Amino acid sequence: MPYLVAADLPSVPAGERFRALIATGRIVQMPGAHNGMAALQAKAAGFEALYLSGAAMSASMGLPDLGIITVDEVCFFIRQLARASGLPVLVDGDTGYGEALNVMHMVRSFEDAGAAAVHIEDQLLPKKCGHLNDKKLADACDMAAKIAAAARARRHLYVIARTDAVASEGMESAIARARLYLEAGADAIFPEALTTAGMFRAFAQALPGVPLLANMTEFGRTPFFTAREFEDMGYRMVIWPASSLRVANKAQERLYAAIRRDGGTQATLDDMQTRAELYALIGLQDYETLDASIVRSVVPATPGRSP
Repeated sequence: MPYLVAADLPSVPAGERFRALIATGRIVQMPGAHNGMAALQAKAAGFEALYLSGAAMSASMGLPDLGIITVDEVCFFIRQLARASGLPVLVDGDTGYGEALNVMHMVRSFEDAGAAAVHIEDQLLPKKCGHLNDKKLADACDMAAKIAAAARARRHLYVIARTDAVASEGMESAIARARLYLEAGADAIFPEALTTAGMFRAFAQALPGVPLLANMTEFGRTPFFTAREFEDMGYRMVIWPASSLRVANKAQERLYAAIRRDGGTQATLDDMQTRAELYALIGLQDYETLDASIVRSVVPATPGRSP
């Protein structure tokens, strides 16, 4: 049904619904969705939560993932995903868009836009994708202050602290940072760019009982693991951040090449979502039914006066 019908919207705050998924004990699988259409398709495939990647948002705007986009621009994407799907959305909060007060503003803005969870990383600006080299780390205490600010500002948002320390400071330092972030109020930890199954297991063993997030990005430092394999290694969440964007971009590249080559789209029709499929997914008929059911308001006439 259309999201315009209030009765169809989730009544439980998004953060609480996200916590309930974590509490099931099953690994929460979150594919990246870079717009409302992708969110609808992921929901139709049976997923219970979504991930909104900073890299995917930036790339969809034609920008590199260097912390360039703003809180308001991210909220535009959050509203698309949350409104279209109704699913809990974990949002990439980059470095928090500043220091403690900026983080608090980000948390409230994300909650108002419909986010369920956010992760904040311990890099300095200009931040980089976690699978690239030469990342500059923030002081651990400064990062902990951001996490404390996020925990203080949130009403229901689930707060995940991401550490990029493994690559430059080693596993022991990353684990020490994670413990500090948990003490500051983080609900979960995201150890970024681990490169072996042994590293994933070691991190989980060092933090027993702590919900951990794994990043299964393509073309990065982490080898391919399935959601079941991550679960067996002690992880409670897994994301595929930019997969939907990569697939969509490659398909568009082929489309534009075909139009340029053939002067039309005739060779690509089998790769297209049909009009009927599109309308079914976005619920066009439901919107039309809703529109037809609305009775036009009539202003009562005042005695002795024309309407």
